[in-house]
Amino acid sequence: MDLLYRSTRDSGVQVTASQAILKGLSADGGLFVPNTIPELDVSLDELAQMSYQETAYAVMSRFLTDFTEEELKGCIEKAYDEKFDLPEIAPLVKAGGAYYLELFHGATIAFKDMALSILPHLMTVSARKNQVKNEIVILTATSGDTGKAALAGFADVPGTRIVVFYPKNGVSPIQEKQMVTQKGDNVKVIGIRGNFDDAQSGVKAIFGDQELEREMAQAGFQFSSANSINIGRLVPQIVYYVYAYAKLYAAGEIEKNEKINIVVPTGNFGNILAAYYAKQMGLPVGRLICASNENKVLFDFFQTGSYDRNRDFILTSSPSMDILISSNLERLIYRIAGEDDRADAAFMKNLAEKGVYEITPAMREKLGDFYGNFATEQETAQTIQSLYDRTGYVIDPHTAVASCVYEKYKADTGDKAKAVIASTASPYKFTGSVMRAIGQNCDGKDDFQLADELSALSGTEIPRAVEEIRTAPVLHDTVVEISEMKEAVKAFLGI
Repeated sequence: MDLLYRSTRDSGVQVTASQAILKGLSADGGLFVPNTIPELDVSLDELAQMSYQETAYAVMSRFLTDFTEEELKGCIEKAYDEKFDLPEIAPLVKAGGAYYLELFHGATIAFKDMALSILPHLMTVSARKNQVKNEIVILTATSGDTGKAALAGFADVPGTRIVVFYPKNGVSPIQEKQMVTQKGDNVKVIGIRGNFDDAQSGVKAIFGDQELEREMAQAGFQFSSANSINIGRLVPQIVYYVYAYAKLYAAGEIEKNEKINIVVPTGNFGNILAAYYAKQMGLPVGRLICASNENKVLFDFFQTGSYDRNRDFILTSSPSMDILISSNLERLIYRIAGEDDRADAAFMKNLAEKGVYEITPAMREKLGDFYGNFATEQETAQTIQSLYDRTGYVIDPHTAVASCVYEKYKADTGDKAKAVIASTASPYKFTGSVMRAIGQNCDGKDDFQLADELSALSGTEIPRAVEEIRTAPVLHDTVVEISEMKEAVKAFLGI
């Protein structure tokens, strides 16, 4: 029996995994969730012997049941290859009393590569399975990392085009350079005058525009999404938590079935939701520690049960978490609402219309798996400096937010369980913030000079992704108002 997926806002909408991957978002605005969370029925001793690719198949085959073994293994082989700079794909580094799961060894040195290197292949197989003849147009909003990882994943993949919108003044210089130098005949990068939430809301509005959908279909196009709302992004992210646990066990760092805590720097709630799904599959996980920056809408939600985006948007040194509308939280809301689609739809209507919703006391009781806290800008910088001073290990600002919140968690709870911290971006992606944090003078130096200095200080190699864009020409310079996003897409597609 195939595992089907349903919309969080209408449980009557049931689709296969491949259909959910193609659609991205349900027509009613809901997100696709599996009807049940499959059990991870592979022994820990078996998992401990597996490569990353084998672990990926063990986990993903449980969710993507309408893919044949050959199809899924083909996608995995194309994704997790020499694009990653280490054969183990996602190594664990023990530093400062925790295990850092380095998710930044892919083509764009951020954790988004873990899922976005496989999504294009899942999508093209899904199109074949469903006899889709249209060209698939990927439409994505980015707070910095998703955009480049999606561009790298989809560049020159036959049968696809990709348009990425990013906030013109809301990403790091290296992030912007990575995007605007992207090669590929099927790619378009567009800056908007606004923040990430404006970009994400604009993309959602374009997805929901039925007149545009008709025009696109007539011209032989259909939309899909590479954002973490797509189940094809979420499922591959479950893999690395299972892999990390198995590697800790294989190395003798934990006993069989010993519970570990997982700490995730969180913006859109996708990465921590993947850890939650891993726990639901049966992975021995204690608490899921949700780390926010000064845009602490999630911390406030866990404290009060009220989700309120009516607040100032703060630009921080961890821009991929500068988000006030955490799209993936809806999947958790649906689950703790007892999979009540009408309740979920009502909460999301309130969020869209009033910018706020409040969950019930019964729902709050089901949030016990989670702990939320946040790190200020000063605390983030101090965490980078402290870890470097004590261990010589350098982390980026997003990872530092998680590390700081983990220290707060231990102080609050006294919990001595071992912890895996999701290290979501290379420090080379944020050289200015990192070098200032460890007390270096950055005046008058560009990110590439700082990368050279960071390499000398830390004894680490500058990633290929940074070297490649050092001298690359700018190929994309379009900037539009929020109101012009739809027309910009039409112009790129020639409709």
